[in-house]
Amino acid sequence: METPEIPQKAPIRLEMEAGTYFWCTCGKSTNQPFCDGSHKGSSFNPEKVVLEEAKTVSWCACKHSNNGTFCDGSHKSL
Repeated sequence: METPEIPQKAPIRLEMEAGTYFWCTCGKSTNQPFCDGSHKGSSFNPEKVVLEEAKTVSWCACKHSNNGTFCDGSHKSL
């Protein structure tokens, strides 16, 4: 299994509107934390995230969170 790249070792905190987003799982996107198609040709696929309401989100940027798309502090042990 391929290992994702680590764009940064801190979450990306953003004010998000309700809607559908595609979180980058490969770490190669130049539009972090969102997918830009850089995974093509790899075993990675973006993860669909639906936010039902506007809120502040701490997106995982190390790509190793046990909480999926959302930061759980895993970057501290990398």
